[in-house]
Amino acid sequence: MRYLPLSPGERAAMLRAIGRQSIQELFEPIPESLRLSGPLKLPGPMSEPEILEFFRRAAEESSPDYVSFLGAGAYSHYRPVAVDSLLSRGEFFTAYTPYQAEIAQGTLQAMFEFQTLMAQLTGMDVANASLYDGSTAATEAVLMGLRILGGRRVLVARSVHPEYRQVLRTYLQHQDVETVEIPFSASGQLDLDKLEKELKAGPACLLVQSPNFVGALEPTSKISGLVQGAEGLVIVAVAEPLSLAVVQPPTEADIVCGEAQSFGVAVAYGGPYVGFLAAKAQYVRQVPGRLVGETRDTEGRRGYVLTLATREQHIRREKATSNICTNQSLCALAATIYLALLGKRGLKALAEQNLAKAHYAAQELAAVPGVSAAFTAPFFNEFSIRAPRKVDRLLAALGDEKIIGGLKLERFYPELKDHVLIAVTETARRMDLDRMVRTYRRVLAADPPPARQSAKATPSGEPVAR
Repeated sequence: MRYLPLSPGERAAMLRAIGRQSIQELFEPIPESLRLSGPLKLPGPMSEPEILEFFRRAAEESSPDYVSFLGAGAYSHYRPVAVDSLLSRGEFFTAYTPYQAEIAQGTLQAMFEFQTLMAQLTGMDVANASLYDGSTAATEAVLMGLRILGGRRVLVARSVHPEYRQVLRTYLQHQDVETVEIPFSASGQLDLDKLEKELKAGPACLLVQSPNFVGALEPTSKISGLVQGAEGLVIVAVAEPLSLAVVQPPTEADIVCGEAQSFGVAVAYGGPYVGFLAAKAQYVRQVPGRLVGETRDTEGRRGYVLTLATREQHIRREKATSNICTNQSLCALAATIYLALLGKRGLKALAEQNLAKAHYAAQELAAVPGVSAAFTAPFFNEFSIRAPRKVDRLLAALGDEKIIGGLKLERFYPELKDHVLIAVTETARRMDLDRMVRTYRRVLAADPPPARQSAKATPSGEPVAR
């Protein structure tokens, strides 16, 4: 009865209620050729320990123990067991996406704490109670920026996550908005000369990501000065928020948005995740989604309320700023618990560990003959390397060693054909990093790169490699 909750008597009662005598009679409308004529080919009954062992072995066969250096917007971080333990409490499960009528003080407080943590991390004045994910948060930030500017022009850094840009295109394609893509330079950062040129055409809303998709940290202060000096608005997207524990937050920006998956939310094959959006105080009435405020009742007791509600249930639809999902409450709670467990010092120590391991890996790989750093800009825990004409062979060899070696950037940037994006978090062990480097050395030593031709002098007298 544990796995088949309906007894024969209960099934008979259900059949009588719908006017049928048997299950076979119920299925008669289905052509006989499509009906199962015999029992399924399944093993006989198993005890609970046998069932658990069966699935354990099946999991081992289908998902061997790989080491992964994939990142690109979804990062493997250690999740303390306390996160799931607290998250699984019934009080939180029953209020997954709460509405005003049934929302409880405990849920409101958790959302308020999430807002506070995001505002502190980003250096902004106010944050909302979470959004669907990083891609929709970036898009909502752009729509918010257009409302503030009253304009129809958006500049998007090409180094913004390609899937974020794809979501943005989907939202803007029928809104009569001009979108201009700004390339990145050889450093991996936004091309400031191209940005300045585009700003001469008039005020615009700029979306830039830092660390960006190729791993480079952007000079957000300089970018903000250029855009705001041209009466524009700056949005900084952050796909790896752990970086904010050691990198100066982009406080000069007008809006900071992104993905909080790194904070206690499992990679989970791509979701569900949790987006965030924070902004300067003067823009609070344009912030999409839910905002939770703290107040006092008539007896002076502290309480929490949904405030400045901008959902279509509360105001005129044409004025509403709600989106696909205005609050990922359960995922936001996971991030809140995670950040509370680590605290400021713990989060900084974790970020420093990510920084050190990633730079160790980058340094060791760059020392392998035939491999070079792809970009010169500083990075956090993700970087790009270049291995001319050897990328596929290297990734295949790493796969044989049960190492997922990174992401081929050619998938999103055709001009980066020989480039690999590698993410190194605290979950990476030094022995695995060294094993990856040894594999690079072995593969490239067996097939050395072609000899470089001598440099030819240019009219300016500077040598250029052919």
